[in-house]
Amino acid sequence: MQIGDLIRRAGRQFGAAPALVDGERVVTFAEFDDLTDRLGHALLSRGLAAGDRVAVLMPNGIDGVVVYYALAKSGLVRVPLNARETAHELAFKIEDSQARGLVVAGEAPAPVEITIAAEELPGLIEGAPAGPCDVRRDPDEPLRLAYTGGTTGRPKAVVLTTRSELAEVNNFLVDLVPNLRPDSVMLHAAPITHGSGAFFLPHLVKGAANVIVSKFSPGAFLEAAQKHRATTTFMVPTMIGMLLEDLATAQADLALERLCYGGAPIATTVLQRGIDVLGPVFTQLYGQAEAPLAITCLQPWEHTPERLTSAGKPYTFVEVDIRDAEGNSLGVDGVGEVLTRGPHTMERYWRRPEATAETKQADGWVHTGDIGRWDAEGYLHLLDRRHDVIISGGFNVYPREVEDALLAHPAVVEAAVVGLPDEKWGERVTAAVVVRAAADPDEIRAFCADRLAGFKRPKAVEIWPDLPTSPVGKSLRREVRDRMLTTARSLSERAINSED
Repeated sequence: MQIGDLIRRAGRQFGAAPALVDGERVVTFAEFDDLTDRLGHALLSRGLAAGDRVAVLMPNGIDGVVVYYALAKSGLVRVPLNARETAHELAFKIEDSQARGLVVAGEAPAPVEITIAAEELPGLIEGAPAGPCDVRRDPDEPLRLAYTGGTTGRPKAVVLTTRSELAEVNNFLVDLVPNLRPDSVMLHAAPITHGSGAFFLPHLVKGAANVIVSKFSPGAFLEAAQKHRATTTFMVPTMIGMLLEDLATAQADLALERLCYGGAPIATTVLQRGIDVLGPVFTQLYGQAEAPLAITCLQPWEHTPERLTSAGKPYTFVEVDIRDAEGNSLGVDGVGEVLTRGPHTMERYWRRPEATAETKQADGWVHTGDIGRWDAEGYLHLLDRRHDVIISGGFNVYPREVEDALLAHPAVVEAAVVGLPDEKWGERVTAAVVVRAAADPDEIRAFCADRLAGFKRPKAVEIWPDLPTSPVGKSLRREVRDRMLTTARSLSERAINSED
């Protein structure tokens, strides 16, 4: 089976029902099937061929979704780009993926052989022939490349195939959103380039509508959720906190059955407040680019006070193991690395054979780089991330990348970047630097603006006389983080004592 088969079947079964809604624009299931066919033909007519990579830089909206699935029908490999990244970051991904094509709203961040501006899409679609665009490829060939980062901070592209995409849809339908029906409504308030986009196909195949909010705000979310009677949505913890602040003063009549969340640590106080306000609708999902959104999940009825710090239990068709450094499986309360296996996991890293060998074993087990333990009831508890990845506002931030930007400043000679707990963002990017001359921390932060996307820039920069290092001179981020947390606790205690 191909992705296009699912779209064609939905077009036949649910024809005139709304498949996509964005403001006043509505696209039916039959129209979506036709639009993706026509655009698929148009893309191939521009000289692209099956297997070519096509980067997509589009805002949240119907056109971006049409592009994504036109690529699937025409055998082209999707490379989704994040509009919040800088031109330098985007250019790297375009070049690294060897993209022949680029569909872009706005200025192209890098030259490619075939560039299609977003405003050209209506004309391309109108001028293309009708009828199925059905380029069939082996299910184990690349369908899309999902960029992530590694221990060095250098982005890597995870190769995901048609087989893994179909398995991901199956995981969602069995465990994450098991009660979908034609009157269900998915509200996409988070970027479709990230977690929210994974909910599109499961809803499409069940005849449910996908409603898109172009840019998240609590007000826009509540308006759309009430107007369309949204039953499902996906949020990162930062969005949940903002929504709850708005709901503290606003009246809302919501039909939510599942509010799925993930992508960052969440404060238990925020989660409990959400349950108190919205009821038992929260569903936590734990996954990563190498195992898309499906390692474990915590169901609504499992959100009891003693389990709010858990990541839940494995999906029905996903294997999860915790192993020590020698590869031995660990039992209850044994602390080790989380590994996972299933047909939805990565095929490989694009053009990174050594990294692939380090991450994916010959028998299919994928190293997540996360440290965790099982409790006596079979729930997974995540304790740390082996590779020091910071998750801020639902986005991965790789310390080395931020450190490189800081070290480009003429006054900075050493830098260590860590994530500190933050109720709004999950974690806030914080830096300790050693400088060679007098320097202003705010000026150093501002220096990063042209080099890093907003979510990657340090929220605070501290100037230290030196950094803790290992015997071989490598910065010890864990010690930096511990010192910062100790200082923060000390200051908090002093404030409390002074009030007394």
